[in-house]
Amino acid sequence: MESHHQDLKRNGDHSNNNNHLAKKQKLSEFEILSEFSHHQDGVARINNGSFGSCPASVIAAQHQWQLQFLRQPDDFYFNQLKPGIFRSRNVIKGLINADDVEEVSIVDNATTAAAIVLQQIGRAFMEEKYQKGDAAVMLHYAYGAVKKSIQAYVSRAGGHVIEVQLPFPVNSNDEIIFEFRKALEKAKANGRRVRLAVIDHVTSMPCVLIPVKELVQICREEGVDQVFVDAAHAIGSVDVNVKEIGADFYTSNLHKWFFCPPSVAFLYCKKSSSLVDLHHPVVSHEYGNGLAIESAWIGTRDYSSQLVVPSVLEFVNRFEGGIEGIRKRNHDMVVEMGEMLAKAWGTNLGSPPEMCPSMIMVGLPSCLRILSETDTLKLRAHLRDQFHVEVPIYYQEPKDGTQDIDAVITGYARISHQVYNRVGDYYKFRDAIRKLVQDGFTCNPFFLNK
Repeated sequence: MESHHQDLKRNGDHSNNNNHLAKKQKLSEFEILSEFSHHQDGVARINNGSFGSCPASVIAAQHQWQLQFLRQPDDFYFNQLKPGIFRSRNVIKGLINADDVEEVSIVDNATTAAAIVLQQIGRAFMEEKYQKGDAAVMLHYAYGAVKKSIQAYVSRAGGHVIEVQLPFPVNSNDEIIFEFRKALEKAKANGRRVRLAVIDHVTSMPCVLIPVKELVQICREEGVDQVFVDAAHAIGSVDVNVKEIGADFYTSNLHKWFFCPPSVAFLYCKKSSSLVDLHHPVVSHEYGNGLAIESAWIGTRDYSSQLVVPSVLEFVNRFEGGIEGIRKRNHDMVVEMGEMLAKAWGTNLGSPPEMCPSMIMVGLPSCLRILSETDTLKLRAHLRDQFHVEVPIYYQEPKDGTQDIDAVITGYARISHQVYNRVGDYYKFRDAIRKLVQDGFTCNPFFLNK
């Protein structure tokens, strides 16, 4: 088995990113392992995408913030909380290339951000600023909670929702752009106005890096009123430059790929006089003072995950190239491991390497007979319980007219790579699937397992 040192040897002195850290440092293999020593031993944790990971040094910083509150809550509230959150917002502003810190609000997660954006769309329908039947467009692979939010706030208010049917496996950005244009044309039929487009930067399941800048530009050309980019997996995983992307709203979780403890996200709102009616879903005494201030206080709760963002930046800047270096190494390693697994199982990747962030979809052997979402959960639990491998599984329904189901890949694993991962994690997964195939395991209840 290959040494675990190979994916650490590239760590070294970093350049001074964003002038946040003057002293160059180097993170040794031992230090990286120590930072994540709280992870459960013996588990191939190749699912960073779902819940992220937080290093011990950041957990310690979080604990100090929690103690500050518990020691003297009044002093914390009046003297520490607002300046601390402002510092975090300022760090985020630099990370995403926003023009003004006032464009950045901190919220619990991307789902909360979606509620903020979609509620103002719903109010526009109810107040008859928008006409019943005006359209909203979203990707078919939009995150489930966001789909439900669109149903709750847009459809119920009278909006007509069109889903962009995306292909999978996907071969090029052109395929996505073609389907997006087709959905916009459908949305504009019969003279409808398209009031909102919801675009993922990185779809969750299946995982695909979406050509978000191109789709936002198409929205501008086609007169879409507002564009919201749901980028839950983006920051720390792909390049984020909100000025280049050009959307009205952009959200990303900081606890997935930016090492924050759960849960914390930012919502970027581009400055515009026409987009002022944004409010946090939890109304507090800060209501009406602007979204950033409303979001900074929603009642007595633990704000520590929002306050450690500067500490996280210090952590990532200990790696060569800072967050950009981490992102590139994660991408390169997850592609390498994905190609290794596909070759070992005789399958394929779900998209070209350039359409993958720090996650990649790998086809599973068709003989496992994954024929439903229930089967994916069954296989995932079996891998966790029997092989100590944690990885999400996606069901891809075969195309109509498929004759030989045993010759079609219907299951894909979404593997992640983060700094704590080692090649042995992926070998463990490879060998688990080989063992299941060898033993005649199938997910389908109509076929007996040996």
